[in-house]
Amino acid sequence: MSESPVNLHADGPPRTELERDPAASSALTEALGRPAPERRGAVAAVVSRWPRDPEAWACLAELGRDTVERYAAYRVGYHRGLDALRAAGWSGSGYVRWSHEGNRGFLRCLAGLAEQAREIGEFDEAERCGVFLNQLDPEKFPPVDDRGSGA
Repeated sequence: MSESPVNLHADGPPRTELERDPAASSALTEALGRPAPERRGAVAAVVSRWPRDPEAWACLAELGRDTVERYAAYRVGYHRGLDALRAAGWSGSGYVRWSHEGNRGFLRCLAGLAEQAREIGEFDEAERCGVFLNQLDPEKFPPVDDRGSGA
């Protein structure tokens, strides 16, 4: 019989919190303040300069010109966010709470990916994303029953 330590936490599973680069945050705020015709290009420039920032990817996705462009940007932001979570010590389980501002870009990408996947008929992906959101922060993302959505 092997003895493995079990980490028990009074408030549930461990939490992972992402930190943002202050320069990326500042540049993104400035880009989002640009006039509407310039905004998407300015945000794309931030993504190009800080490609590991899920918040920038979420903003780029929200400015996407169509469903496929939004889907692609959310998917990249989601994967860059997973990389950041792993680098921050996340081992595939535990909370990633919306209440921590640094986590919001990743969670927005995951939620946006679910929405855009539904839009293009990828209902199994949309469901997986919804389940994952619920596992990461069940208070912010309660379970959703999508079984009647055309699957």
